[in-house]
Amino acid sequence: MEMIDVRKGCILAITLAGMSIPFLCWAEPSLPIPRTSSAIDHQLQEEALYLKEETVSIASRYEQPISKAPSDVYVITDEDIRNSGATDIPTLLRQVPGFEVMQTSAVDFNVSVRGNNQLLAHKLLILVDGRSIYIDQSGQVLWKLLPVALTEIKRIEVLKGPASAVYGFNAFDGVVNIITKSPEEMKGTTLQVAGGELGTLLTTGVHAGMVGNWGYRLSAGHEQNQRWSDRSAPALNSQRIGGMTEYHLSHGGKVRAEAGISRSNPYNGFVTIGGTTDTHNAQAHALLSYEQNGLLIRGWWNNLFFNHTDAFFPVLTPLFTSTDRLGRAGGNASFNSYDLETRYRFTILETLTLNVGSNFRHIVASWNLLSTRTVENRLGLYAQGDWQVHRSLELSAGLRYDLDTFIAPTLSPRGALVYHLNANHAFRLSSSVAHRPPTTFDVGVHHINSFTLPGSPPTTSTTLGSSNVKPEQIISYEAGYQGW
Repeated sequence: MEMIDVRKGCILAITLAGMSIPFLCWAEPSLPIPRTSSAIDHQLQEEALYLKEETVSIASRYEQPISKAPSDVYVITDEDIRNSGATDIPTLLRQVPGFEVMQTSAVDFNVSVRGNNQLLAHKLLILVDGRSIYIDQSGQVLWKLLPVALTEIKRIEVLKGPASAVYGFNAFDGVVNIITKSPEEMKGTTLQVAGGELGTLLTTGVHAGMVGNWGYRLSAGHEQNQRWSDRSAPALNSQRIGGMTEYHLSHGGKVRAEAGISRSNPYNGFVTIGGTTDTHNAQAHALLSYEQNGLLIRGWWNNLFFNHTDAFFPVLTPLFTSTDRLGRAGGNASFNSYDLETRYRFTILETLTLNVGSNFRHIVASWNLLSTRTVENRLGLYAQGDWQVHRSLELSAGLRYDLDTFIAPTLSPRGALVYHLNANHAFRLSSSVAHRPPTTFDVGVHHINSFTLPGSPPTTSTTLGSSNVKPEQIISYEAGYQGW
């Protein structure tokens, strides 16, 4: 058997409407070369890599083989992303069994799990390298303003089902953790340009490198497209810039710092049952973390500022108006979240590992649609143990205790049993409880609605929030099988 050595090159590749079209590419076959033992070894290594079981960290918050995960986990790899033709994260998530992705405009996406989707979906926790980008104040995700480009993503880990036991509130339907590539994995400069219908233009530039024990990555991007309803009007025009640096300590530890800012003018979302919202957004974040020998200490800050105008659908415009308590339509908002998290994993026995952690989050919302500036504090404590009962049997159990400004304390337990028939087949039984408290918008909202029928005087009603509510709760029982 022989191998053909093919020398090839390409000047530029542009993605149009999900189709990759290379320009000025060539391939020049050389003379056949013998298949050497090193080539055979290389092929065997590639086959072993292909057959290697994925490891995930989303289920227990530390790396473990996916067959041992106590929850239903799915992984989208870097190769999956490159082959997908997708230009955004929600499109990638369409390939996950059990996920529902509903796109209602050129910008607005609603993503949920197992039949729980709706407009303004708010029960899925989204993380980037472990940092929550879920907007606590309003319960939303700005999918088109995620602070990461597809080319920077190493893999996306998806957990389906409640996960409050280790992640706390908002991990109600599941968790999506977007894991980015290290500076070593992205060393060099990467440029991407894509375009398509509806005036779509997407550009990304990433530069990364290593200097001794230091690594760094700089990223910038621009995205724009037009509205479905009016191709002459912009739906999105956004820019972002960000960077991270990390210092590698001995024994695999590291210190990491990152920051980023972005803006969008406009952002044509969200779609509601009565109309749409146009916002002009500016957001920023900063993070500092230390990790060493099973210990993680991490603090981060998220900020979102926006002004918005609301528009009812044309058929409803003569009938409805909605204003704040002072009679003003639209408005401005400033959201800030501050989070401090600690986590420590240690081995009690050779077969028993314990993971303990805590986090405190301070959430502030200022918005003219609120009766006053609203503040929420959250404190969570959790522990999870993983016990290798037998060579083919693992038991996982966890419990989280949460305190919140708006609700009574909650307990969120989780338990799972994983039995391996052999190296390639495993059964899992699990049960978990999750909670979702009211958002600061739910508690502090204060706006006035006016409804007018032809020939009749206006009817006015007031929407007021309340903290006198119980959190949403879900209790889940699952049975699963995994084979490969």
